[in-house]
Amino acid sequence: MSVRKTLGRRYPEPLHPYRNEYERDRDRIIHSRAFRRLENKTQVFTRRYSDHFRNRLTHTLEVAQISRTVAGALGLNTDLVEALALVHDVGHPPFGHTGERELNRLMDAHGERFDHNLHALRIVEQFEQKYVNFPGLNLTFEVREGIIKHSRDYDPAQYPELAEYRLDERPPLEAQLIDVADEIAYNCADLDDGYEAKLLTLAQIREKVPVFRRFLRPVERKFPAAPEKLKFNEALRGLIDALVTDLITATQKRLEKMEVRTLADVRRAPRRLVGLSSRLAGENQELKVFLQENLYAHREVRAERQRIVRRVEQLFEFFMEHPRSLPAFYVAKTGDDPIYRVVCDYIAGMTDNYLADQHKKYVEP
Repeated sequence: MSVRKTLGRRYPEPLHPYRNEYERDRDRIIHSRAFRRLENKTQVFTRRYSDHFRNRLTHTLEVAQISRTVAGALGLNTDLVEALALVHDVGHPPFGHTGERELNRLMDAHGERFDHNLHALRIVEQFEQKYVNFPGLNLTFEVREGIIKHSRDYDPAQYPELAEYRLDERPPLEAQLIDVADEIAYNCADLDDGYEAKLLTLAQIREKVPVFRRFLRPVERKFPAAPEKLKFNEALRGLIDALVTDLITATQKRLEKMEVRTLADVRRAPRRLVGLSSRLAGENQELKVFLQENLYAHREVRAERQRIVRRVEQLFEFFMEHPRSLPAFYVAKTGDDPIYRVVCDYIAGMTDNYLADQHKKYVEP
């Protein structure tokens, strides 16, 4: 998508002399507080295990790297893709998907929900306060649209407040790409971190993940005396390369077969166009199932998850009962929004360490 076709910003600004609009969005995202906080938000493993594992920020950078590579090969707008990749997780609460599920459960009791994509939109439109002329980051329409639509489709009837984002149309290819790159990044990274944490063994992975075994066997034949970890690394590198290459070639073939030429063609397509081939998609799904059953459901990870859930729940309940203990910015918001929404927003913005500190300060005594 050409930057010249952007639908612009909510609050008009003069053009920058040497940065295009998507480059400016990328820079605003990188300089935001929400982006910096990703450094202390869990991907899978908390720092209780080690500081060698991915956090939400390093995962984001891996998604950006994969996305830019694929976008370049497909002839997409790499600046827009980079901005979308860097912003795609800023709405995640502390402790990753565990924190998200617990906040959603707590909000469900009030007839609402927590959705990290919609929360990310609120962050860039309201919570980031950096400019005197407008609230939020004033990002372009395409980046804001991609924030909410990159990973799922929203029913226009259920989300009338999002009508401006063309919910009945497909998002641009740049936004569609983020979801697949995200999945490739976290599947392979979680496999790596699970092996590094010794919660997964190479023998176990070889037996239960056929696509990984396909890349491991030639490495074992060629380097029989190499350390096991290096064999694992080589096989994982082959897997990532195969997934990324397949994503490029499968998407190219799909676009050619469906004769997609313009953004309008993309928007009115009956389904999303960026994706793996049926074979690699099936093998990638097998990897996801393996990780779900053997890593995410591992007793050590489960025990950590239970501790996190209790902390989130207890802190949520404390602020519901003592809203004056919230920071002044959030106390002021209780005049406009329900208290449960304000408390949810506050907790969602916390890092792992800050949530632990707040729990120790308010709940543990």
